[in-house]
Formats: sequence, structure tokens, C-alpha cells
Amino acid sequence: MRSPKPLKSLILALALCLSPALASAADLTVSAAASLTDAFKVIKADFEKANPGTTVITNFAASGPLLRQIENGAPVDVFASADEKTMDQAAAKNLIVPATRIDFVKNALVLIQPADSKVAVKSLADLALPAVKRIALGNPETVPAGRYTKEALTGAKLWEAMQPKLVPGESVRQTLDYITRGEVDAGFVFATDAKIAGAKVKLVSEVPTTTAVTYPIAVVAASKNPKAKAFVDYVMSPAGQKVLHDFGFKKP
Repeated sequence: MRSPKPLKSLILALALCLSPALASAADLTVSAAASLTDAFKVIKADFEKANPGTTVITNFAASGPLLRQIENGAPVDVFASADEKTMDQAAAKNLIVPATRIDFVKNALVLIQPADSKVAVKSLADLALPAVKRIALGNPETVPAGRYTKEALTGAKLWEAMQPKLVPGESVRQTLDYITRGEVDAGFVFATDAKIAGAKVKLVSEVPTTTAVTYPIAVVAASKNPKAKAFVDYVMSPAGQKVLHDFGFKKP
């Protein structure tokens, strides 16, 4: 895989990793997968209105790095992952409260192109065409969307052949940026990310995955915040589910 261009680190992620005292000033800290960014910003505002005096700090990144932050002692109260594997790892390390874990939405993997792309891609097989030079995906080691992509390409017997063309991103939103800026010929993101991009991209197809794209959420075991479970409950409430639906997520 080609290395992605260096980008600025997330300020909040650095604050969580390097300055726990700063993050602890917040009432409630929620670490969520990058694909949840837009929906959770709305849910944050709605939750604060429903819980006067409570401040929610949201931290968005790929699920893998978020898990590492929690493992390293970052003061996080609620964790929402874009895949079951990352949450399973959190559970195995006793980093979450098992009884609070619940699948709250599902998503789909899609293949998209920049809206003004001159390269015709109609299917996964077309990615092997010489005209397709660069393909964006999340880093399969840390980004759930990348893990689903590797699974799909492996199943289509394309993974090894695609290696020289792959441009890994550190989150699904970074991958989306590569595509919307026209830096690649095609790429893999979640359906909700493609919806956010709107007219900047064109949809090639939904990509079947062997593993269902479900998102679990749970209270972090080290949290002492009594509002943590309330936030999880709000995400599962009709109001929270409506927001998620409005952004393209579906019921699990």
C-alpha cells in the first residue's frame, strides 16, 4: 500500500492521550467512530438540552486508535465503535461494562468515485483496469471500513492484485477526503459517508460483506460518570435513533 499524505493529528485526541486532566474537566466524554461524526454532533446537542448542566465532549477517530486511547487511560465515558471486532477487543481487556454493550445501528460498505472522475468503474472487477491508478481505503489494521474492504476484495480474489494501487487512510473520513478531492480514482467508505459527501462523489455500488457492518456502543469500565449509561440509552431512544436514521444509518 502507498502511504497516505501526513495530516494534522486530532487536537482532542492528543488532549485525551497527553493531558487527561484537561479532558477530565468535561462532564461526559464520548469517543466514537469517525463515520458517526455528523450524527453524534446532533445527538450531543440534543442530549445536552435534555440534560441541563451536562456537557458532552465528543472525540472522533478510527475505532482502533480510540480503543488504544482508552487502553492507555484516556478519560472516556462512552465508546461507540464501527465494528464488533474492536468492541470485542475492548471487552476482552475489561475496558467496557459488558451489560451496557448494545448494537445501535448498521451501515453498508460502498465503492465510490470522485464526481468528476473520467475513469469508468462499474464494479469491483473494474478496479483491476490499468486506468485505475489509485484506490482509497481505510487502513485495515485500525479502521473498520478498511477491514471490511479487505474482506470484500479478498473474497473477490482482488486483494493481492490491488496492493500497488491502495492508498490507506487513518480513518474513513480521511479516505473520503482523498476521494472528494480527486486524489484517487475510486475508494471504499460507508454508505453514510457517501451520503454526507453528496454531489462530490458518485456511487458505483454497494459492496457485499461477509461480516455485517454493525456498530456497538458501551459505557467504559473506568467511567465514574452517572450520565454515561444515560447517553447510551439516549442513543437507543426514538429521538436518538431518528437522528441516526436521518444521517443514513439503519436499525441493527
